[in-house]
Amino acid sequence: MKRRLLLAAAAFAASTVPAFAHLDPAEHGSLLAGFTHPLSGLDHVLVMIAVGLWAAQIDGRALWVVPLAFVGTMAFGFGLAMAGVHLPFVEPAILASVVALGLLVAMAVRMETVACAAVVGIFALFHGYAHGGELGAAGALPFSTGFVIATALLHAAGIGLGLGISRLSSGRIISRILGGITAFAGLALIFN
Repeated sequence: MKRRLLLAAAAFAASTVPAFAHLDPAEHGSLLAGFTHPLSGLDHVLVMIAVGLWAAQIDGRALWVVPLAFVGTMAFGFGLAMAGVHLPFVEPAILASVVALGLLVAMAVRMETVACAAVVGIFALFHGYAHGGELGAAGALPFSTGFVIATALLHAAGIGLGLGISRLSSGRIISRILGGITAFAGLALIFN
């Protein structure tokens, strides 16, 4: 029964998309607008959870170093956007991150923790820059605080999912399947 429940939870997490659009900062506040921002795009949700799944596959220090590298570099990318620095290929890099991180999970790629942090950091730079470009009327500090919190929570969900399914006898296979689903979803986003 426990196994079926975990499988159902994993399938649900891999197949859901939040049903809300970006919130208006004037009506809901900049913090809440920033918090909901990464939750309203399938590309962002898939990448954040994939980062957590990959960190769970690697285990050890990667459980905190890899997500922290993503969050920190994402905040730096946001700062670049705020400073008016031009970063090319933002949307293609974000879409590539969905496919690449999905494939890393699907193939259960194991590297040194620092190398994993560098890989996610490269993609995080583009995600953060995109958040900065979509700031609109929101206040930069509360908006960025909101999307940093949401991102960290999505990473934690991915880690929790990865650690939870790793306890199952077929956990490695399930984790790799979720990675494959993520990569295919990324391809679908590219061609949509």
